[in-house]
Amino acid sequence: MANAIQIPTEIIASLEAVLFACGGPVEGERLRELLSLSAEELTAAADRLRESLETGERGIQLIRVETAYQLCTKPFVAETVKKALELRKSPPLSKASLEVLAIAAYHQPVTRSFIEMVRGVDSSSIVASLCDKGLLAERGVLEAPGRPTLFGTTDAFLRCFGLDSLQDLPTADLSVSTDVPMEPASAPVDASAVPPDANAVSTDVPDEPTDIPVDASAIPPDANAVSTDVPMEPTDATGDPSGDSGTSSDPKNPA
Repeated sequence: MANAIQIPTEIIASLEAVLFACGGPVEGERLRELLSLSAEELTAAADRLRESLETGERGIQLIRVETAYQLCTKPFVAETVKKALELRKSPPLSKASLEVLAIAAYHQPVTRSFIEMVRGVDSSSIVASLCDKGLLAERGVLEAPGRPTLFGTTDAFLRCFGLDSLQDLPTADLSVSTDVPMEPASAPVDASAVPPDANAVSTDVPDEPTDIPVDASAIPPDANAVSTDVPMEPTDATGDPSGDSGTSSDPKNPA
């Protein structure tokens, strides 16, 4: 175990001094070269230094960022340090910024178009803002048409969220569904169960009326009706269709 390795007090003091002088994160490989330590000895020395800073009311602490180490102030003295450095309080990250950071952290390196595909909205301004804040950084280009820029999180992102490495991120469902939802199946409707709507307009076309026999004798004569029947030729009294009754109608030629 790391704590079982005996580390001289001078090595621990040197480690603290180097980290204090550098200010930012220092890679473990660089520290091993400076202090002539193996990987196990550096881990043991860092654990000893962390324990000594955590005991008592010390204002600084040792954190690990991926494979690097850094000294930083503790949260309870943050306001005093900001006043001393005349730093303005940073505004909290918006919900949209947190969404972009989450996508980049779990899928990195990612392109801006991938972030926009997941979110469904344009994210160019948010990506640029997070890069300015140092929470995102360019990670090369994607070998694809147009060679879009790849983005990933930074050490500042880990420090901001109190993470030692990306492996400390909470587990999440990383699947991105691209399936198109199917149309819901239409359920059969019982027409008898639907109440009639008084305001509904029927679109049914009525059937042609069937012919009903009419008794002509039952229809009263209409006094104003005009007959269109052509009268037949009158017959004479004898019933002779030739009209020759034996009596001449010519007054000049009496029979």
